[in-house]
Amino acid sequence: MPWKEITPMSERREFVSFARQQQANVGELCRRYGISRKTAYKWMARAAAQEPNWDTDKSRRPHNSPAKICEEVERAILAVRGAHPAWGGRKIRACLERDGWDAPPAASTITAALRRNGQIAPEESKKRVPMERFEKPRPNDLWQMDFKGRFPTASGPCHPLTIVDDHSRFAVCVTACNDEREGTVQKALTDVFRVYGLPVRMLMDNGSCWKGTDSPYTRLTAWIMRLGVGISHGRPYHPQTQGKNERFNRTLKAEALKGRLYDGLAHCQREFDIFRTCYNMERPHEALDMAVPASRYRISPFTYPETLPAIEYLGTDIVRKVGPAGYLSLRKGRYHVGRAFTGESVGLRPTERDGVMAVYFCRRQVAEINLLAGTCIQV
Repeated sequence: MPWKEITPMSERREFVSFARQQQANVGELCRRYGISRKTAYKWMARAAAQEPNWDTDKSRRPHNSPAKICEEVERAILAVRGAHPAWGGRKIRACLERDGWDAPPAASTITAALRRNGQIAPEESKKRVPMERFEKPRPNDLWQMDFKGRFPTASGPCHPLTIVDDHSRFAVCVTACNDEREGTVQKALTDVFRVYGLPVRMLMDNGSCWKGTDSPYTRLTAWIMRLGVGISHGRPYHPQTQGKNERFNRTLKAEALKGRLYDGLAHCQREFDIFRTCYNMERPHEALDMAVPASRYRISPFTYPETLPAIEYLGTDIVRKVGPAGYLSLRKGRYHVGRAFTGESVGLRPTERDGVMAVYFCRRQVAEINLLAGTCIQV
C-alpha cells in the first residue's frame, strides 16, 4: 500500500521513529498510517542499515530487461522496416533470422521497437481476426485471377492484372494493363503460360472480361477452356471466394501503389516486376510459416501449346458448329448457346431425360437443350 502523497519522506521518518520505541505496536501504527506491514518493515530495515537517503524511493527500473534489444539489432530492425514499410514484427523477425542474426528478438519486441521509433501508425495496431485457411494440395491446381482496381498515372490509367497460385501464394502475374478487355488479358495470359505452364483450373470473379452478358462465358474463357484449363467463378458479391488474390492485391496496394505516382505503364511494370520478385523470393509469408512463396511453387508440367489442339468429342456425340450470333441448329430448331463459342464446334450428348441434350465445349458442359420444349439453358 502506498504512503500518503503529503511529505512521504517526513512520514517515513516519523513512522520509523515511533516504531522504534519500546513496546511500540507496529500493527496499530501501520493501520493509522495506512501502510502494510511489509512496507513498514522494509523502511525500518533500511533505516536500521543506515542506508544513505533511506527514506527516498529507489528506482523501480528492473535490474534486467529481457525484452530490451541492443542498438545494433534495433538499427537492423529499422533498416528492414525502412526498405519494406508495410512489414510488421513477424516478417521482420523472419528476415533477421534468415540473414543470420543469432536468436533475433521476438516479434512482439520488434513491434514494440517499431512503435517506440514512431514506425507504426495507429490503424496498424488494430487486432486482426484470425482466419481459417484453405489451400489446394499442389502448385498449379488452382490459380486465382483478378484485376486490382485501376489507378491513375501521369499518362493514363493503369489496370493491374494479378494471378496468384492457391497452394504456394506465388504471384505468377502482376501486369500493368491499359484496359480490362479480353484481348489484353489473353496476351498477358499467353506470356504467363509460356513461362509457368498451364494450371489445372482458374478462379475469377464475374467481371465482364470473363463472364458474358448472354452466357457464363466469354471468348477469353472459351480460349482458356480450349487449352484444357478448368474455369470457376466466385460467388457474386462475395470477394472472399478469391481470398488469396484479394489479400495479394491489398499487399500490392500497400507496398507498391500507396503514395506513389507513376509516369505510365512502362514505369508501373518496372516497379511491379521489382515488387513481384520481392513478394515471391524475399517477403516472409505468415500463411506459409514465414517461408517465401517461391519455396513452395513448382512450374506446371503442362506446357502451353503454341497451336491450339483439335477438339475431340465422343464418337456418339452430335457435333455442331456455333453460328455468328451464338446459335446452333438441331432438328430444325435454333438454340442459343452463347456468343463465346461462335465459330467453334460443340458436342451434343443425350442425357437420361427424354428429349434433353447436354451441350459440351471441350470437356465442359456449357448448356442444356430441351428438344421437347424448344429451349436452351446455359450452365
